Amino acid sequence: MRQGLPRVAGHRAGVETLRAIVESCIDIGIGVLTVYAFSTENWKRPREEVAALMDLLVEYLRRELPELKRNGVQIRAMGDLAPLPEAARQELQRAQEETRQEQKLVLNIAVNYGGRAELIRAARLIGEAVAKGALRPEEINEETFVRYLYTADLPDPDLIIRPSGEMRLSNFLLWQSAYSELWVTPTLWPDFTPADFWTALADYQQRHRRFGGLGHA
Repeated sequence: MRQGLPRVAGHRAGVETLRAIVESCIDIGIGVLTVYAFSTENWKRPREEVAALMDLLVEYLRRELPELKRNGVQIRAMGDLAPLPEAARQELQRAQEETRQEQKLVLNIAVNYGGRAELIRAARLIGEAVAKGALRPEEINEETFVRYLYTADLPDPDLIIRPSGEMRLSNFLLWQSAYSELWVTPTLWPDFTPADFWTALADYQQRHRRFGGLGHA
């Protein structure tokens, strides 16, 4: 945080931000919320910070799971979970299993996720399917490719909110964001409020999405 607090304090405040934004999504009927919790590049951070982030993930899931279930939130994890600490893997697995039937909101948590890694994973899975004879090369198209992404059964994001004023995607949903609307704010995520969220949504509602076409006059 820019207030001079330790980075771990900022991450803890960010968890509270997530709680508030999840509640806002439930209140207004948003169906899918994807949050970038930990990227494939975040392993480069100091060991103590990485450990604190994993502990916060475990703490969040254990503390919030009962309320998330009551509110109809389905938790999903997106990314390579194998390198995560055992406690984090177990809590993510438990949260997914216990909320599998919930349908009000999909909370998609990107953990050890990177857009490039996801595309490489999809290409590898497609190559394996071709090698096994389950898929012919001429059958590979966009629709086929999407089936091998983490988000295969989810819609592409309509809006990507980028806090901290950074004008980049930072390896986030590279395929899925092809026609997503971007909204950038200088506000850091720990300081992001439901009011900021509403402002982003109001701005999105004023935009005219053409998806590469001319749209309507």
